[in-house]
Amino acid sequence: MNIKKYIPNFLTLLNLFCGCIAIVFISDSKFDMAFYFVCLGIFFDFFDGFFARKFGVSGPLGVQLDSLADMVTSGVAPGFVMFKMLTQNNYDSCVYLPFLGFIITLGACYRLANFNIDTRQSDSFIGLPTPANTLLIMSLPLVILECHFLILSEILSFKWVLLTITLLSAYIMNAEIPLFSLKIKDFSFQKYKLQIGFLLASIIMIVTLQYLAIPLIIITYVLLSVLNNIFNKK
Repeated sequence: MNIKKYIPNFLTLLNLFCGCIAIVFISDSKFDMAFYFVCLGIFFDFFDGFFARKFGVSGPLGVQLDSLADMVTSGVAPGFVMFKMLTQNNYDSCVYLPFLGFIITLGACYRLANFNIDTRQSDSFIGLPTPANTLLIMSLPLVILECHFLILSEILSFKWVLLTITLLSAYIMNAEIPLFSLKIKDFSFQKYKLQIGFLLASIIMIVTLQYLAIPLIIITYVLLSVLNNIFNKK
């Protein structure tokens, strides 16, 4: 029996398992534990594809499993987090308003389905990948709790700001915005100076800013990609 062919799908199922655990923690408003399990799920999500390519066992079953697992870890989990945040910051308002947080889940679902049939996204992405979007959303309650900038915490706690982030999140995942590839295939600084500079800046931000670094890194990634597209066209 060829055990290697089962390893990628096993890792995909571990991704799904982590997503389920994260949802349980979100229901108890334990956003830090939910964040860690989502990060672990994304870790498994990266390596299922890596081993599938390495062992030459990529197939339609793996593709479908990957999308279904991502739908929980990178679709339901961030939508549920936004629902909980809107519930906690929705004083004396419409009781149905927090359900709009699941627009993130709908946007992730559409992106995952579209990604499976879009042949343009083999080496780079068009629109923000669902794992990156998930990290951004999952980090928000931690930024509010841990951030030393009180004004920023208050702004992120405002329900209309959260709703705006929700809509932007669903849009940016499906927008026709090419994002530069983070794959570095050789050690040519001239060829990969954008990627290397971005990765170094990301490490510095994580060390100095901790949770706040996560949304800043993702926003920077999108903005740099837009600027890179503009300069390349010129």
